[in-house]
Amino acid sequence: MEKGKISSLQMAIMMYPAIVATAILGVPSITAKYAKTDLWLSPILASFLGYATVYIAYKLHKHYPKETVIQFSEHIMGRFAGKILGFLFCFFYIQVAGLIVREYAEFVVDSFLVNTPISVIMGSIIFLCALTVYGGLEVLGRAAQVFFPIFILAIFFFSIFLGPDFEWKNIFPILGNGVMPPIKGGIVPGGWFTEFFLISFLLPFLADQKKGMKYGMMTVFVVTMTLVLINLIVLFVLGPATSFKVYPLMSVARYISLADFFEHLESFIMAVWIVGAFIKLSVFYYAAALSTAQWLNLSNYRPIVWPIGILILEFSFWSLPNTMGLERYLVGTFPLFALLIQTIIPLFLLMMASIRKRKRQASQ
Repeated sequence: MEKGKISSLQMAIMMYPAIVATAILGVPSITAKYAKTDLWLSPILASFLGYATVYIAYKLHKHYPKETVIQFSEHIMGRFAGKILGFLFCFFYIQVAGLIVREYAEFVVDSFLVNTPISVIMGSIIFLCALTVYGGLEVLGRAAQVFFPIFILAIFFFSIFLGPDFEWKNIFPILGNGVMPPIKGGIVPGGWFTEFFLISFLLPFLADQKKGMKYGMMTVFVVTMTLVLINLIVLFVLGPATSFKVYPLMSVARYISLADFFEHLESFIMAVWIVGAFIKLSVFYYAAALSTAQWLNLSNYRPIVWPIGILILEFSFWSLPNTMGLERYLVGTFPLFALLIQTIIPLFLLMMASIRKRKRQASQ
């Protein structure tokens, strides 16, 4: 079905923006509502879900090295139950891809292209991602390699240029209200860390599969440090006002001023963020197309790439009415839904697979 191969490094480069791209946009504001000045601690606590999810995905891969979760679910649960579970995964990734498109479009329209129909914004990004996904996993991996330096260097220079505006005292008091506020603040970013289960769709196609666990864990660490850095930046610049901003990172970008001529970099920040959103949506799009093709027992996923794109577009319209509805979903529904689909159910599958393996070994 997928003839292409990628390296473990390419997998890591694909997964980094797949988690970070949307997490740096509105999550700092949501986290600040609960964690206050300790919002920078929340990604560290949430990262444990990421490490656990990577471990579970890799262990399942070791049991079924040439199959994705859609395929080995039938071996573990039986054909009927496995098909139901496979449908749940297909639905989840199509729906989340639709949410990503909607979040992307709402941000672009609210912040910049206020007179552009939102359907045009959503249709254009889906079209670009469809072309990439149709090209195959190798094309997606190379695209991520090209855009990754732009994304990571922008964050680095972003923190340097904002240095003069930092109010270091905003970080205090640390744990002034105990450990519960940062734990509550970590619930929402925890939903993003469960998305590391996407490596289940990439591990079977690694050229160096033995390095899959290593690079997966490294990516979790780098993502955690990035989210900590972003949260600290918005905290140092905005302070208590962070929780009142819908897109605090864009608000912070307006503070950049170098020698009175290098300023108003919001458009540059948005351009860099769109690059990350493009990679993120492409990875989810690929997972949705591949999983659906495997669930339907097709020999190739490319014939359904465009129909899946139409479904994603429809879900982006159906899912949420507006930006406020998006925030309510991200706070109240997504973390638990993502945890169930991408961590709890895979953990159950891993336990079942381990039990089956022991029974086979005992009977031999």
